[in-house]
Amino acid sequence: MADFDSEEEDDGKKKSGLIVTIAIVLVLSLIAAGGGWMVGGLIAPQVDQPEMAADGKGDGEKDKKEDKAEDKPRENVVALDPITTNLSYPSDNWIRVEVSLVFTNEPDIALADRIHQDILAYLRTVSLQQIEGPRGFQYLREDLRERVKLRSEGRVNDLLLRTFVIE
Repeated sequence: MADFDSEEEDDGKKKSGLIVTIAIVLVLSLIAAGGGWMVGGLIAPQVDQPEMAADGKGDGEKDKKEDKAEDKPRENVVALDPITTNLSYPSDNWIRVEVSLVFTNEPDIALADRIHQDILAYLRTVSLQQIEGPRGFQYLREDLRERVKLRSEGRVNDLLLRTFVIE
């Protein structure tokens, strides 16, 4: 009989130990969730809500005017035709680039065409190994900007790569 009593006491201790373990895990999970929520609130960017005017319309008219100004294409930006050519090595790989030029003053279409041809000639000399990875892409972009600034003699302020595809 003593054997049966000790087994029942062990089962009771096992059940109470399981309940204590579940309670501890539950409390630690709640603490972790609260800490995560607090850290997320500190790290996440704060978004300002637009203030509502007294009539309830807010600054909607002002926002519409700003959107219209942003939608207008800039007068000093010229989008060049897409440039498609094969690379120097391996010659069966093709590159397609769409470029825009940002002029300092009035855009010069003749100059933009010469720059287009210069970029095309340069891309024909580039190998795939030179432009692999993010660092290679960065070097290519810097080389193109340098060539454009030299060719335009300072009349082009910047070069924008709109698309860049290698096949």
